[in-house]
Amino acid sequence: MRAAALLALLLFAGPAVAQPRSGYWDAGPQVRAMQDDDTANPGFLWVEQGRAAWQAPPPGGKACAGCHGDIAAMRGVAARYPAADPASGAPVDLAGRINLCRAVNQSAPKLAREGAEMLALAAAIGVESRGLPQRIATDGPMASVIARGEALFRTRMGQLNLSCAQCHEARAGARLGGAVIPEGHANAYPEYRLEWQTIGSLARRIRACLTGVRAEPFAADAPEMLELEAWLALRGAGLPMETPGVRP
Repeated sequence: MRAAALLALLLFAGPAVAQPRSGYWDAGPQVRAMQDDDTANPGFLWVEQGRAAWQAPPPGGKACAGCHGDIAAMRGVAARYPAADPASGAPVDLAGRINLCRAVNQSAPKLAREGAEMLALAAAIGVESRGLPQRIATDGPMASVIARGEALFRTRMGQLNLSCAQCHEARAGARLGGAVIPEGHANAYPEYRLEWQTIGSLARRIRACLTGVRAEPFAADAPEMLELEAWLALRGAGLPMETPGVRP
């Protein structure tokens, strides 16, 4: 029924959105209040774990703080990812940057991209950029990544033959099953979703959308995920960072 309702809703698509609107404003007042209060925001359980991990050296290696100092020095970092790695020129997201640091600078194994420790570190780094505008580089290697991400965003997928844009642009603000369809911005990740009862990555949310249109989900480390994340970051340029966001 939900898939049929989604298809019917999208048959009459309205105009694309103009100015970016955070999904924060599509949540109810109780959810917004939860995000606004650090003592009530469940995402801060992971933030605190990430702050502890920042200070703790891995076996045989050195802590993040050993190179970067206090985690407050990370202010602005999450707002500019995905970005090209200065050493290799390869585009990476924040999780990819964390794993590069672990492998190159900490002599530590890479973390599972959606494991608890990675989400905690990403949340702890991300919260340092709260309130700053999302702004990624669009030149160099990032130009082609962003272009591929936009193409994916506008490509029809799955058995329902729907694109991300048909929901999150053409029908943003409409309702599906009683819930407001958001514009689908990525400025609050990692975020705590009440439906998950835990914190999760943007990749997890994208997989849920792909499953919803009955498409084959991309793996968390697939290049398509990075491409979509880069396009979403550009599409939401100027939105304030909200990590860790809270959503229904």
